[in-house]
Amino acid sequence: MPEGKSQKRISWVWERLKEHPLARLGPGLITGVADDDPSGIATYSQAGAQFGLNMLWTMPLALPLMAAIQSMCAQIGRVTGKGLAANIKSTFSPMVLRCVVLLLLIANTLNIAADIAAMGESAELVTGIDRHIMTIILVIGTLLLQVFVPYHRYVFYLKWLTLSLLAYVAVLFTVHIPWSEVLLRSVLPKFTLNSNAATVITGVFGTTISPYLFFWQASEEVEDMESRHSSALVSDVNAAGSELRRIRWDTWSGMFYSDLIAYFIILATAVTLHVAGITDIQTAAQAASALRPLAGNYAFILFTLGILGVGLIGVPVLAGSAAYALAEAMGWKAGLERKATDARGFYGIIIVSVLVALVIQYLPINPMKALFWSAVINGVVAVPLMIVIIALCTKKSVMGNFTTSKPIVILGWIATAVMGAAAVGMLIPG
Repeated sequence: MPEGKSQKRISWVWERLKEHPLARLGPGLITGVADDDPSGIATYSQAGAQFGLNMLWTMPLALPLMAAIQSMCAQIGRVTGKGLAANIKSTFSPMVLRCVVLLLLIANTLNIAADIAAMGESAELVTGIDRHIMTIILVIGTLLLQVFVPYHRYVFYLKWLTLSLLAYVAVLFTVHIPWSEVLLRSVLPKFTLNSNAATVITGVFGTTISPYLFFWQASEEVEDMESRHSSALVSDVNAAGSELRRIRWDTWSGMFYSDLIAYFIILATAVTLHVAGITDIQTAAQAASALRPLAGNYAFILFTLGILGVGLIGVPVLAGSAAYALAEAMGWKAGLERKATDARGFYGIIIVSVLVALVIQYLPINPMKALFWSAVINGVVAVPLMIVIIALCTKKSVMGNFTTSKPIVILGWIATAVMGAAAVGMLIPG
């Protein structure tokens, strides 16, 4: 093909991609997909392997709860024009701010460590190169992207990486699915409620309704607002109707995609690993075997592509949310659209958090188990944070005339109660 025609063809494809509905979705989609990070995949896989179909019920319940909490966070960012930490700083005592940011930094660093360790182990399955070397390569790559690629360009590619999660849906077309039993267990599970079950439930909800996603979505609404040279809704009432509708559509569609994929991961592992007697996932190879009915000997490659795809989304979101929170708390310039020289503190936090996580993954820990327990930690940390978020959303001094509606607030309190009860349930003997 002549060079001129080739360039025109590439230009045409690029324009079509930019006009695709997926490209027009915003922070809600990225937040939803980051929800299914390597920690999420490992936790959902463990739930399906250990309990079979009896953990499917968590996903229909989680959808309205996670969408409600994320909608609140998005509204806080768009209405006030400030991130979550900045609003906490101006509304609550310094002690509340310090506790919230500290909990987030600890949970995020452990989560990043678990994610990159799993990415390295998964890459080792395919390349044969030592997982620690692969982890270093992946860490350097993701840091370079975050620091040197502008947000509006980086986020475009992140959206297309979300398609890697569809492998877990495809596997269901290759195995026998007892659909009547699936539907029954999705509403009427059968298991003994003890500490083991409560721990898995905490992990499932913790990786679905995660603290880092709260801070990320609020701050990304601010990023989007500033990139379009718009004003906060408290001072631009005329734009409120269309913007709040966009947030609802963006957030609920992103959470639906996330929740649906999570449901299919649990289902896929239930009808493959659980049926095969694998009830405790110890390695990436065991987790990858859930895809063997679809990919056969290429299951490791398909699994690795999925882990790397969502990891490249999840790690920047984890590091970015911590950076937004601490930068806002300290009053530093923050934003992925800013150059590194213009927001040294912000990008410094991203670099330090990822490098600390890199050091942690060299400890003698099992990457798959680390992923699961990072989800459990998120589930515990999320409870006090959700109380703070609900308080912000219902304060007229913060939200003006755009306080969150009662149905969303009720769903937020239900989410807090469910996750709090699961966390307490881990203490049940047995």
